[in-house]
Amino acid sequence: MDDLIIPLYALAALFFVVALLYSSVGLGGASSYVPILALAGVYYEWIPSTSLMLNIAVTLIGSINYWKQGHLRMKLIGVFLLSSIPMSYLGGAIALDKEVFYLLLWVTLVFVAIRIYWKGELRLVFKLHPRTQLFVSLMLGAVLGFVSGTVGIGGGIYLVPMIILFGLGTEKEAAASGAVFILLNSMAGLVARIQRGAVSLELMLPLLLAVLAGGFLGSRLGAMRFKPQTIQQILGLVVILALLLLSRKIGYS
Repeated sequence: MDDLIIPLYALAALFFVVALLYSSVGLGGASSYVPILALAGVYYEWIPSTSLMLNIAVTLIGSINYWKQGHLRMKLIGVFLLSSIPMSYLGGAIALDKEVFYLLLWVTLVFVAIRIYWKGELRLVFKLHPRTQLFVSLMLGAVLGFVSGTVGIGGGIYLVPMIILFGLGTEKEAAASGAVFILLNSMAGLVARIQRGAVSLELMLPLLLAVLAGGFLGSRLGAMRFKPQTIQQILGLVVILALLLLSRKIGYS
């Protein structure tokens, strides 16, 4: 902990803001937690486990609030969870080399940046055949679950727009589904990491308190107060900075 570039108290304050913003639109915030932890110099094995724990704290509150508001449809999210939960556990159980982890993180953040700054609007809704819809849902769940377990990014940033794009639910239903998806996959990935000791309570606990406070406030505000794309574009600057620094670390520049 002594070699952190950013002091732990400053990280906690920053994570409070991130949790507040992301939880207001049904997301866990891992697309910012993970690059911030990487930029802060946190030991690479602790990054996913810390992010997964923070995801659980934020999205648990959000899931409860969306459920109370009647936006949660387990029938909608169930198919994704069927494949994602075991893959998230598998990803968390794999001990990656440092270079492989940073490379996978770099690739994941590239897709996060594309998703955040993509200018296209989801005005076209694709109507898929039920069998095709089932296959796509299972494949998407498996990929996002594995990424969640290995890197610590819960997948909601991709799942929410996909639900809207394929006409599976409303925006609020998509946000509620994203929260539950992140929550359950983060639990699966974290259990696997705890079993092999890839956690740091000294790092995790102060950040956990910060995101609990931010997540409670943000989820109470609800999706109607903020636009998800605006929030993601602002915090996406962290992703861009992380990509530049990680490129140097893995020899891409």
